[in-house]
Amino acid sequence: MRRCCTVLVALWLAGFSAGPRVAAAEPEAAKLGEFIPAQSPQPAPEISFTDIEGKAVALGDFHGNLVLVNLWATWCQPCVREMPSLARLQEKLGPGLTLLAVSEDRGGIKTVQPFLEKIGLDKLKVYIDPKSDVGHAFKVRGLPTTLVIGGNGEILGRVEGAAEWDSPKMLAILRPLVPASRSDNFLKGAWLDDAASKKGPLKGTPLKGLRVTDPSR
Repeated sequence: MRRCCTVLVALWLAGFSAGPRVAAAEPEAAKLGEFIPAQSPQPAPEISFTDIEGKAVALGDFHGNLVLVNLWATWCQPCVREMPSLARLQEKLGPGLTLLAVSEDRGGIKTVQPFLEKIGLDKLKVYIDPKSDVGHAFKVRGLPTTLVIGGNGEILGRVEGAAEWDSPKMLAILRPLVPASRSDNFLKGAWLDDAASKKGPLKGTPLKGLRVTDPSR
């Protein structure tokens, strides 16, 4: 039933791109919710959208991070269903991941704001694209669709349909794509926080593999 709903959304939005792609929907159905790597990564289009407060934001502002552009709508049940796992993904991958949940609702903020207050999902950073400029720029065929963009600004792949974003399989795909320096810093910080919570030897005893600088020297 879930896959069927997503296919119907894709078919309903077949005119989303430059031309109908109904014939291609059935073969691709087997890959719904799975990461589809780009055969030849290309630079992401120069696009912009607005945040909840109406401030203009450009995709290029997030250069250097792994970026997920998640296109969704309030009326799209598969979109709403995957949102909690997207929020958990952000927590697991840390600041090296930038998650942009871009609403394609034509009603804009007037439609999206009450919806967000209703579901109470405040861990996702939501943006507004009422004219579907982002969807057209990425040639999206249906919702939800998520574009995966590397730190160098190239499109590494996409996921069409709802996914379990914090599943071991998806984490194994996305974690290596997080820029190394940001990923290392986040993992080190998370490890130290965990050690502190367990009352590990953080005071007076250097941790194995970690250089400790004495500020008195």
